[in-house]
Amino acid sequence: MIRANAFSFGGVQRLRTMGDLAPGLLLTSAIALAAYAAEWLEVHLMNDAVLENLVLAILLGMIFRSTFRLPEHFEPGIRFAAKALLEAAIVLLGASISLQALEAVGVLTILGITCIVGLSIFFSYFIGRALGLHNKLALLVACGNSICGNSAIVAAAPVIRAKASDVAASIAFTAILGIAIVLGLPFLMGAFSLNAARYGTLAGLTVYAVPQVLAAAQPGGLIAVQTGALVKLVRVMLLGPVLILLGVLSARGNTEKEGARIAWKAVVPWFIIGFGLMITLRSAEVIPLQMVETINRVSGFLTVLSMAGLGLAVDIRKLAHASSKVIVAALLSVLVLTAMSLAFVTLISL
Repeated sequence: MIRANAFSFGGVQRLRTMGDLAPGLLLTSAIALAAYAAEWLEVHLMNDAVLENLVLAILLGMIFRSTFRLPEHFEPGIRFAAKALLEAAIVLLGASISLQALEAVGVLTILGITCIVGLSIFFSYFIGRALGLHNKLALLVACGNSICGNSAIVAAAPVIRAKASDVAASIAFTAILGIAIVLGLPFLMGAFSLNAARYGTLAGLTVYAVPQVLAAAQPGGLIAVQTGALVKLVRVMLLGPVLILLGVLSARGNTEKEGARIAWKAVVPWFIIGFGLMITLRSAEVIPLQMVETINRVSGFLTVLSMAGLGLAVDIRKLAHASSKVIVAALLSVLVLTAMSLAFVTLISL
């Protein structure tokens, strides 16, 4: 049986043959396809996907894991999906980011966004710790809240060697909160008399996923949507520096405990280098624009597969102990982020 408390991103065992991987990969693939089918059903019945396929994959995996006892031979493939495929997805994510887009944002706005993201991570982390969340779970909630929701959580998890149960808890509750932000943000536009550019900036600073930013900014019109997308892009681009910083801090903490030197492979793992390389190739137009959509689809599918693997490593009953604390931590973090973002958009000239 796969145990959540024994699962971490830090040490996946070497696998001998594809035969070792096949059972677990087939199971994670089946759950991923079920997640896509469930999302399609949501759209078909309600004209909207309340829960995206990524969240559905982890929930379905958790339900399966909590209902059935899995033989040991499923474990290698599940671990491979949750780690190796996730890292590959992070690398491909870099192809969607171009440095040229920064020119349209402006230096002052970029500096403001950077400061807000940094302060949000700082305050969110200490809110989580004050509420009793352990170090890694507090970091995951802080990164998810401050940068780009699920993508930041799954990217930060292997860097800090978080457990699958921590990732599952972070994603499950930030996903619910993300929907609430999209629904509630338009009320702030009238309450604070925000023009389209200010409201779009607010949406880009506070909403988690890119599609959610577009949905939240829609009431402000085309300018709000375009502004929100650009601001959101800057937040996503900060993921790389944040991951490197987390890697340095994590490596330093480990070396202080073990009395060894910092292992720079742990500080800057291969997928962060790959992420940066893809951004460079996209910015240099080595990766043509027409290929980006295909790469994004592949990255998205690999991420859904990895989330299915994560779900299969988690017993739902083990999340009950952390649920209320995670919800409160995420909610308070969002309120702090929103307050800082409102102050920013009202002070700068937009």
